[in-house]
Amino acid sequence: MTAPLTPPHQPSSSSSSSSSGDGNGDGGGGGNPWRAPEAGPVPPGKPWGDGPEAAEAKRAELRRDLRDAGIVLAGVTVLGVVLGLLWLWLAPRVPLVSDGTAVFLKNTEGEESIGADGTFVLLAAGLGVLSAAAVFLFRRRGGVALVVALALGGLLASLAGWGIGVWLGPGQDVAARAREAGEGVTFDAYLQLRAKGALLAWSLTAMVTHLGLTALFAPDDPEPEHAWPAPGADQQWPPRDA
Repeated sequence: MTAPLTPPHQPSSSSSSSSSGDGNGDGGGGGNPWRAPEAGPVPPGKPWGDGPEAAEAKRAELRRDLRDAGIVLAGVTVLGVVLGLLWLWLAPRVPLVSDGTAVFLKNTEGEESIGADGTFVLLAAGLGVLSAAAVFLFRRRGGVALVVALALGGLLASLAGWGIGVWLGPGQDVAARAREAGEGVTFDAYLQLRAKGALLAWSLTAMVTHLGLTALFAPDDPEPEHAWPAPGADQQWPPRDA
């Protein structure tokens, strides 16, 4: 009888030792594809969301949001001067006439008072669209603080435009102006805003416009990058079995 031969799929001990000594192995047994990977240090990476670097980044982002929101609030509010001047220039006048004892509308069926409200709404809506587009170009990424500043700035601008139009327009003392004009002479009534809901036209239009621009043209948010924390003295990767 002869000794059994080594199966072809199980190399003998002599061939294993010879293969470990040649230069083709990687740290011993490199020819075995099912060998577990060598233990090594965990690759360094960014800490998870509760690390000090992440907290500092959040604080810096908050400061930047508040700064940009303040700029938007101030800039949009200043535009209320433009609204007031345009409203004073374009709004139709309400003609009045005095008979010496009382003041009456010259044209009782006129729609000038409604036209003043409509002019204010159209001007505020147009400026709301322009301001929203300017804010979007200023910061395309958007943000809650930016939208709140845009809406609040639109309301303040509407109030400022309303006040400027009334202040620079005809005087509000109708009786005194009737005496100055004389009996039977037509004069203009003071500018007023009857529909107070028109003060929200700027804010609503600006928010809707900004939302649409952000949905259509804003850049996509970057994918979050996750990494393992920096290894300690005894951390290995992959982790060894207990």
